[in-house]
Amino acid sequence: MDKKQQKDWKWQLKNRITTIGQLEDFINLSPPEKERIGAASGRFEWAITPYYAGLMDPDNPDCPIRKQALADVEELHDNLGVPDPLDEGKHQPVELIIQVYPDRVAFCVGNRCAVYCRHCLRKETMFGEEDADFSQEKIQRGIEYVRENNDIRDVLLTGGDPLLMSDERIENVVCQLHEIPHVEVIRIGSRTPCTLPQRITDELCEMLKKYHPLYLNTQFNHPREITPESERACAMLAEAGIPLGNQSVLMAGINDSVEVMKKLCRELMRIRVRPYYLYQCQILSGTRHLRTPIERGREIIEQLQGYTSGLAVPKYVLDTPYGKIPLSPNYVVGREGDDFVLKSWDGKVWREPNPVELSHEDTVEEPQLKACRQRCSTG
Repeated sequence: MDKKQQKDWKWQLKNRITTIGQLEDFINLSPPEKERIGAASGRFEWAITPYYAGLMDPDNPDCPIRKQALADVEELHDNLGVPDPLDEGKHQPVELIIQVYPDRVAFCVGNRCAVYCRHCLRKETMFGEEDADFSQEKIQRGIEYVRENNDIRDVLLTGGDPLLMSDERIENVVCQLHEIPHVEVIRIGSRTPCTLPQRITDELCEMLKKYHPLYLNTQFNHPREITPESERACAMLAEAGIPLGNQSVLMAGINDSVEVMKKLCRELMRIRVRPYYLYQCQILSGTRHLRTPIERGREIIEQLQGYTSGLAVPKYVLDTPYGKIPLSPNYVVGREGDDFVLKSWDGKVWREPNPVELSHEDTVEEPQLKACRQRCSTG
């Protein structure tokens, strides 16, 4: 392949790797590894862009890029995982729209992705369905649902990856949503800055910048994914005025260490992407080998808080059928008398006099103030 082809996102999609033979042009595979991939391929679809395959360590089976993208026989040995852990099918007022919260919806506008990640939430409910219908008629019905419901102020375009649509089709959806008076924010969820950065073109950015306020959340899970190409893609989006957030998934053997997560978050900040969420890996079919104990995620966040910029610390959450639930460590120790007792990032205890609502007639005597200061300083 020549360099010009590599920079063409449509060429990357057309030439995605879907067979072991194609994969061997990028990495070295032992016979057992080929068997592991082949065993899972019958159930779970996999596809990888040449760009993303080029990030793999050719000789290391434990490469974090390999583990995110290659089918593995471990996916068949998961008795706990379910196809739809969020019960998304029960939250669809109309087809393609998922509504869990009263003021916002997820709008699934397609089922294609550049890379079929092994941890994908919709790996069984959406991908591989050749008859999945994302016709303009169905998309239009979704837009009409948003238009008819005045409480909806925030629309997330998701799928699949919305940016795998043509610029024209993306603009058709974004423009119509932007014209709805009660829609205040449009968000796009896309992993293309990570797995297909060639998709971020000047033409795409010029089109998107017409429809602010527009936000984009992407997904980088490991520092190896931050390359000159992905950095360039993120810079183009940022320079188009689009705030960027990152939603990592915590996965065993990929990013479940303080060192890896700290480096990832710092690198994201450097390329102008705010670490937004760290997701607990779902009880999803085929992900047993990727799931980590929740305590591990809490430990990682504890070791990020105070050890790097607060902007670089994501919120650790579990997504559930009832919405996202924070799993962040608890720095509140409790209550002692009139003091609220807290623990700092490095374990020190602080006692904060707990304010009470005062009327205009209430006063605080000087001895009481001195006592408060004394309790705090001896914490």
